[in-house]
Formats: sequence, structure tokens, C-alpha cells
Amino acid sequence: MNKAILSILGRDRPGIVAAVARVLFDQNCNIENVSQTMLQTEFAGIFIVSLPGGMTAEDLHRELDARLAPIGLTVLTKPCDHGLDTCAAAACEPFVITTRGPDRMGLVAHISGVIARHGVNITNLQAMFKGGDAPGDNIMIYEVDVPRAVDLQTLAQDLRDKAADLQLDISIQHRHIFEVLHRI
Repeated sequence: MNKAILSILGRDRPGIVAAVARVLFDQNCNIENVSQTMLQTEFAGIFIVSLPGGMTAEDLHRELDARLAPIGLTVLTKPCDHGLDTCAAAACEPFVITTRGPDRMGLVAHISGVIARHGVNITNLQAMFKGGDAPGDNIMIYEVDVPRAVDLQTLAQDLRDKAADLQLDISIQHRHIFEVLHRI
């Protein structure tokens, strides 16, 4: 099946998802996955859509751009790679890594660097920095897929060491435990 991935960016306001979904519906595209958020005052949305027969990602891009640029939205479009699911191939376990601490440049770079060195894939990242030293104001939550071949003790120790260097509190939990503990 022919698919495309879309990134939609622009100043946040009501109706953006509706406008994008309308264009996709009008073009006979099906939304398969979507993740959207507001970052400060900006809308950021990522959509994976299946395309009808004969339509290319470039065709869809032209239509999206023609209809969304006039309302101040930027569209990036690319064909989806139908490659192998790396976690399924490597037999992974889902974990959640949470850090809290003083804000400074490079926090995401340092923590994600440790994660990458161990061959762990970040599947979702939420980071909120309000500045200053109040730990509750500066939080990063990494959802990761850890291949079973990775030594969890070494990964956890390397993350704790880096967090200590950065004066961060860190928590590393299997996602199922995280979900149970954070269920409302």
C-alpha cells in the first residue's frame, strides 16, 4: 500500500486538525496514525496516511500546500518507507525514562546520546523546560524500546551516571510498571 508521512507546522489555533483532515478526506486519503501537539504557541502534527491508487506523496503535497499555506501552515511530505520494524525484529521491551532537574542547554543531547550508544530506540519524547532550578519545572519523559540483547544494568547505570553529572533525578521503569503507577 502506498503511504506518506506528513508534517504540518504553524501557529496554533482551533481548526488545524479539521483543515488537514478535510484535505485528506477530499483526496480520498486515510489517516492511519497521527500525533499532534502544541509546543509553546506552535502546532506540530505528524500524520501517516494511505494514498489512493495512482496518487503519489508529491501529488498530495501539492494539494495540501495549496490549501494549507494560505492559512499559515507549512507542509512537509515524504513517501513512507516500508522497512522492517526494528523493534519487532530485535525483540524489544518498552521502558520509560523520566528526568527532572535544573534547566541547561544540552540535556536532551546528553541523555539521548547515552540511549543511542546502547542501541535503544526513542519512540516518544516529551520535554518541558520552564527554566531555572525547580526540578518540577523541567521534565523529560523518554519512551524507549530496549532490545532484549541490551544489558539493562549497564544501560541503567550509564543513564544514572550521566543524570548525576547533569544534576538530574532519573527514573527508569518498564512501561507496564510506569502505566500501573501512573493510572488515575
